[in-house]
Amino acid sequence: MPSLITQVKSKLFIHSSRKSLHALDGAYASLLHGRSLDFEDLRKYEYGDQVRDIDWRATARLGTPLVKRHRAMRMHTILFVVDTGRSMAALAHDERSKKDLAILATGVLGVLALRHGDDFSLVYGDSDRIRRRAPGRSEGALEHALRTIDGAIDSSTASSDRDALLSYVTRTISRRMIVVVITDEAPVTDETERMLRRLRVQHDVLWLTVSDADPVLDHATGTIRSDVDSLWEVPDFVQGDLDIIRELTAQTEADAARLAEVLTRMEISHSVLAGQDDAVSQLLQLLNRRSNARL
Repeated sequence: MPSLITQVKSKLFIHSSRKSLHALDGAYASLLHGRSLDFEDLRKYEYGDQVRDIDWRATARLGTPLVKRHRAMRMHTILFVVDTGRSMAALAHDERSKKDLAILATGVLGVLALRHGDDFSLVYGDSDRIRRRAPGRSEGALEHALRTIDGAIDSSTASSDRDALLSYVTRTISRRMIVVVITDEAPVTDETERMLRRLRVQHDVLWLTVSDADPVLDHATGTIRSDVDSLWEVPDFVQGDLDIIRELTAQTEADAARLAEVLTRMEISHSVLAGQDDAVSQLLQLLNRRSNARL
């Protein structure tokens, strides 16, 4: 089986120019705001660096923008909380695998964690079982984590249980971490909101929604679409029915608005990943929003 981390890096560098990769690095660093740092040296300013890191005296003296580079005195742990229930085996909005999009998102942030010398860990599961991998800090550990997500989704016969995943983290992980929740468009429940309130007190939280493919298309198709949970097949004659499309779109938008309202009220950074081609830029935008909020 080809290396998953190699595939992630390929997509990362294909969809990221050198400048945007620096921007991703700089925006990722904003996640670590407040950790103990020790001054190491100066280097030339690069696109994506934080204004707060510019050494203005050295810049004025040498006539070129310079930023301070620091050495971390303590590491952070990025905890990926990934829904691996059977709903994640369905198609994303770009008509490609939601599983692959979840792996890409985990991989991109995992690569950034490695570049910054941080640990990462993984909590994953469905309604039958929730598991946790020990923290790692190497490409081998990240490859194993990505393969774990891949295999868990492929083999899952149980429904997703996002609330159980959040509850597991609040009950079992007391050390403060940066928690990245990767899940699908399931509607927010009262229990979801309650767990998020507890999670937000304990940890710094990011939320990534992997959007679903449209169950009804705006044109007729010979392809049979079916729900991965109920196995109900969508009849071809409803494809292109504008009334059904409008009703489904309205419901999806209402669920998304409800989720966004809850996350915004709790000051949880969030983004919707629609497809693999836009995932890197969407992650950059998410991290930049966090960075700008902390300036």
